[in-house]
Amino acid sequence: MPRRTKIVATIGPASSSPEVLERMILAGMDVARLNFSHGTDADHLARVETIRAIAKKLGRTVGILGDLQGPKIRVGKFRDTRIQLAAGDHFILDADCTLGDQQRVGLDYPELPRDVMAGDALLLDDGKIELHVDRVDGNEVHTTVIQGGVLSNNKGINRRGGGLTAPALTDKDREDIKLAARLQVDYLALSFPRSGEDVQMTRALLKQAGGHAQIQAKIERAEAIEALEDIIAASDSIMVARGDLAVEVGDAAVPALQKRMIRLARQMNRTVITATQMMESMISSPVPTRAEVSDVANAVLDGSDAVMLSAESAAGQFPVEAIAAMSRVCTEAEKQDTQILADYVTQDPVDQVEKAVARAVIHTTRNLKVTAIAALTQSGNTALLMSRADTNVPIYAMSQLEETQRKVTLFRGVYPVNFPHTTLGPAEIMAQAEARLLSLGAVKPGDLILLTIGEPIGLAGGTNTMKIIRIGQLHAR
Repeated sequence: MPRRTKIVATIGPASSSPEVLERMILAGMDVARLNFSHGTDADHLARVETIRAIAKKLGRTVGILGDLQGPKIRVGKFRDTRIQLAAGDHFILDADCTLGDQQRVGLDYPELPRDVMAGDALLLDDGKIELHVDRVDGNEVHTTVIQGGVLSNNKGINRRGGGLTAPALTDKDREDIKLAARLQVDYLALSFPRSGEDVQMTRALLKQAGGHAQIQAKIERAEAIEALEDIIAASDSIMVARGDLAVEVGDAAVPALQKRMIRLARQMNRTVITATQMMESMISSPVPTRAEVSDVANAVLDGSDAVMLSAESAAGQFPVEAIAAMSRVCTEAEKQDTQILADYVTQDPVDQVEKAVARAVIHTTRNLKVTAIAALTQSGNTALLMSRADTNVPIYAMSQLEETQRKVTLFRGVYPVNFPHTTLGPAEIMAQAEARLLSLGAVKPGDLILLTIGEPIGLAGGTNTMKIIRIGQLHAR
């Protein structure tokens, strides 16, 4: 049984060489993440070209996820690059300051003084430093340090409980959407959305630029939790982005929110990535901590489609080892019975033919000893619907479209197979699908498989047939 949970790895200085990228793909990277917060357009283009060339050489399919920076609200720069703050210090966040010192620092978000008031708690550098707002005087936010530490250039600012009004898309993001379209990324992640409208705007801008990527909403604002169903409904996928979210809602609230988001995304037939600090210690260690192993395993057991590496693979010393470790943990966790994930799928109202076919497949796998599911697909949608129930039967998404093959790299338990078939009739297609699975070693003579197909053949969204096939019987006739 191949690993069902997918691995997303961020590409950066530690993982940009062809040699390392090849080892990462061989170790189990399913989707490569490009963080548009760092690097030039030329850097991203070179990485995409290299990844796709290596994947083709290896006979693998690797998806590309472009991640927009979003309105990261930050302090400005310091004259001496950093200062040391102690509890009780008075410190000013000054929108008019150019170079900071021990008393004040500038802001890259000049609207901050309008967004906060006396009594607010501001959290800097992912919550490492806490400031209490005493008063707002024009463009100055006067604060008292509650929790001190080293504060250096361009560290992020969050308001506990959310409420900062920065728009979801910055001017840089709008340019990066055009870049994503040029790169033909398969997924585009939107940072800090507050509503479904933010997602819809991103989709419209991407379409206008000629892109066709799936839109992924990163859930990392307190406001996003309040609008969770609206955001998921507008998206194709979500990311449980635990870093900024933990700062805004409190770290203790995140585990339960993670489970809720994963459950809701699956119920609404969306994919979901769990991310942030999953194997953080492997930035500098060749092995993960026991707590990190448990964290990854729990994300798998919760039903995540994918788990993600950030700095571990982008800037760490052991990017390949981190992927290999994550793969081992996922594989072991998947041995546990997760049949419960299918319950809400089998109870969900059937309002589409595709859903009815997917439901029939799920029911059949529960009652017959099925080795594999072959989903002949144009769009990948039927494979997605079937993957919402963790049946432990591998789903092979067989398509002639490279775009669809790369799209399904994020679907739990779904594996892309290049399968040109639009000019063939139904009988020839079934015979070739059987031969293809045999050539992959996915099945052997005598195995029972389920095949889904749309008739007439070649229409996207037209899956309307399920066939039960025993390997070898087609030729015997």
